[in-house]
Amino acid sequence: MKSRFPIVGIIGAGQLARMSVAPAIALGVTLKLFAQSKDDSAAQICDHVIGDYKNLQEVLDFARHCDVVTFEHELIPLSIIKGLEAAGVRIYPPSTAFIYSQDKGAMRNFLKDLPSPQWSIIDNAEKVSAFPVIAKAISGGYDGRGVWKISDKEMLAEVLIRNPQLLIEELIDFNCEIAVMVARSPHGQVSTWAVTHTVQENGICVRTITPAQSISQIVAEKAAALAIAIAQKVGLVGVMAVEFFVKGEDIFINELAMRPHNSGHWTIEGSVTSQFEQHLRAILDLPLGETTMRAHLAVIGNILGGDKTDMYRPYLHLMARNPELKIHQYMKEVRPGRKIGHVTALGKDLLHLEELIEHACDYMSGEVDE
Repeated sequence: MKSRFPIVGIIGAGQLARMSVAPAIALGVTLKLFAQSKDDSAAQICDHVIGDYKNLQEVLDFARHCDVVTFEHELIPLSIIKGLEAAGVRIYPPSTAFIYSQDKGAMRNFLKDLPSPQWSIIDNAEKVSAFPVIAKAISGGYDGRGVWKISDKEMLAEVLIRNPQLLIEELIDFNCEIAVMVARSPHGQVSTWAVTHTVQENGICVRTITPAQSISQIVAEKAAALAIAIAQKVGLVGVMAVEFFVKGEDIFINELAMRPHNSGHWTIEGSVTSQFEQHLRAILDLPLGETTMRAHLAVIGNILGGDKTDMYRPYLHLMARNPELKIHQYMKEVRPGRKIGHVTALGKDLLHLEELIEHACDYMSGEVDE
């Protein structure tokens, strides 16, 4: 009997699913998406069904047409993941790992023996005596949302009105933020990529530099080893981002993301195997791919929505000015501050690459016109 290539279902149809389409095509893997709208980024270019990811029956009906199911965001209720598992659906990462990217309190408690900021979970402002601190929503926060720098009890009490519980963390005066992308398959094969320096503005990652130039080799090796240890400890299957704060030679776990991640977008052009292909390999329990970099440096910039809505016309200028640029459009509605695409440049000269990326992002968003 002729064997067939697998069907992979993705719950969610945003840009992460969109960037998974090309490697799936190359591997002969069929993608099916569970989208919220036909206008979702990936639904525009891939087979999909429309449904409510909070409705177990709808998700089950979708999953029964797939060999394996994964997801591209943390908003899916844990009960849906467990419901799929109870029905015999092969879904990765499993609920036992997924919870640690969705529930920050559970993540802190599970990883309490690993290097982390001092933390506590509170429901009353009187339980915090020293300020400033960082307060985080237990779930649902990303791109700066659900995170507050708290200066006093009055401010904390105000945030608690909208959040009955908060994760409180010490404010670390860190030198930089880094991320390690790690992949793990069901039979335990693990791989990582070069450590990435993530540059944040207003809680949003605007640029990444790989390999991170602002840390020592000792810190890089420590971060990679810790990411592998976390992947094994949580039972990861798929790709995960582990975000760290760096202070001197010390690192502190910030957050986990159990999926391909913005800090790994550079791997599309910059690595032998991209994070999107690796995620497919991992959840299908295929041997993992080589993660060696294709250049000395890879710099990406996130294109944020601005006044300019025509995202195609800028190609005339940018492609003529810098033909080495690689542009990725997510085909999302342009809104101020929203990630609508990214640009990547590879090379040896960091200052040149950063100038090139900064100009491209500013031109795309309308901040400069030349």
